[in-house]
Amino acid sequence: MATVLIAVTSGFIRHANMAHQFDVLIIGSGLAGLTLALHLAAQRKVGVVTKKELLDGASNWAQGGIAAVLAGDDTTESHVRDTLVAGAGLCDEAVTRFVVERGRECVDWLIGEGVPFTRDAASDTGYHLTTEGGHSHRRVIHVDDATGHAVQVTLESKVRAHPNITLLENHNAVDLITGAKLGLPENRCLGAYVLDTAKGKVVTIAARHVVLATGGAGKVYLYTTNPDTSTGDGIAMGWRAGCRVGNMEFIQFHPTCLYHAHAKPFLISEAVRGEGGILKLPDGTRFMPAHDRRAELAPRDIVARAIDFEMKKRGIDCVYLDITHKPAEFIKQHFPNIYIHCKELGIDITREPIPVVPAEHYTCGGIVTDGRARTDVPGLYAIGETACTGLHGANRLASNSLLECLVFGMAAARDILAENAPVPPVLPEWDESRVSDADEEIVISHNWDELRRFMWDYVGIVRTNKRLERALHRIQLLQSEIHEYYANFRVSSDLLELRDLVQTAELIVRSAQLRHESRGLHCSRDYPDLLAEAKPTILAR
Repeated sequence: MATVLIAVTSGFIRHANMAHQFDVLIIGSGLAGLTLALHLAAQRKVGVVTKKELLDGASNWAQGGIAAVLAGDDTTESHVRDTLVAGAGLCDEAVTRFVVERGRECVDWLIGEGVPFTRDAASDTGYHLTTEGGHSHRRVIHVDDATGHAVQVTLESKVRAHPNITLLENHNAVDLITGAKLGLPENRCLGAYVLDTAKGKVVTIAARHVVLATGGAGKVYLYTTNPDTSTGDGIAMGWRAGCRVGNMEFIQFHPTCLYHAHAKPFLISEAVRGEGGILKLPDGTRFMPAHDRRAELAPRDIVARAIDFEMKKRGIDCVYLDITHKPAEFIKQHFPNIYIHCKELGIDITREPIPVVPAEHYTCGGIVTDGRARTDVPGLYAIGETACTGLHGANRLASNSLLECLVFGMAAARDILAENAPVPPVLPEWDESRVSDADEEIVISHNWDELRRFMWDYVGIVRTNKRLERALHRIQLLQSEIHEYYANFRVSSDLLELRDLVQTAELIVRSAQLRHESRGLHCSRDYPDLLAEAKPTILAR
């Protein structure tokens, strides 16, 4: 294929046959992706691909806040220790310290960008700090009970206004383009194929650096607090490109998701328990002290398993989170969005307890990265929930997720700016010459529903060897059907998401099969004990 050169911008050679060319292509628009974009834009041409609109991601849904050492009575050592304890021996201590030490810098940056964190004149910081399960100090800075939304809206305005940032909304990433796929000697990431969902056309995007920031894989489960965009795209694409994945068996189930027959799952923030909420059985009996000395403030894995145990033991549909002993004004002030949402469903949380159940919440594993967010594939980075940095270990400490997004978004920016990456060659266009329009879309929706149900039943809070074997068998059958569908029909967003979800499900199950113990979020009836040595689970192609 002949090369046609038409312009040079910021050292980047532009090719006439490609739809877009950037210095840096960021796939995903959550906090990690937007942080990175803003730290690069002064010196690089940046493209941000997001499958829906800019705010349609998990970061926008985050309620609790950002964990950082801000108060005078708190210390870095304390935050590190709390993170290591929650991670059940699998956190990388050097990475944990690296992240925690940069907490104040990240919060100061957000304040400088205009994020309106909740004030508290009585605090030595000037801001209200709350506590959450697993934390030994009040260190979670927040914006009422909608921190993620406030942060994302603030950064969105900056990103949309920046002349060096191009936003490609309603664009769904299909796959990464690498040297290995093109038969080149180096397996460098060169760009990506992306589906323009409005036009139904796959476009080719070239970039010196590509960053996966697509979030987690919550939609692989039937019940999740995640938005519909959380379909494991970055993890699956990175795996197909040749990256290792780590610790995929550690899926965090948030203990308290609103249980309501006529409403979508809705997260009831960890901060409700942090501010005194008590978990009760339908008859009003408190049960958490019998499961852990920290009671409601135990880490999420312990609370979720306790709720799951009580529900199965007693045959009940849910348990109840009661904060009615607090003044009504206190509840409305600290949890305005939760109060309004529940009130719309006929639940007045100032007078009655909230019915709750566990739901999938966070993917602790992901694409293996180093301290600069680099993956195994040169030119490819992973940040945020898509990555496995070593911070979370076997269980993420509450409110460390947004902190990780900020720290590694900045770390990736520094590394990218320091590297003089080569110019990508001309990339082949997407070939649709041998496919046709799908004849029966029902195949996709049926397979999607089947996957989410058996993952919930077989690979949920408590697992067994038999359940994992059954799940893997069904995954392999689905993969065969999806591969045939993908090979013969034009791609659609639903097909792409299903393909990525099934791939991610396989990685979760295979990782779970390799862990012959119960540690953190991975609880096995066949291996109930804890092994003496904590080792990560690493899968390689």
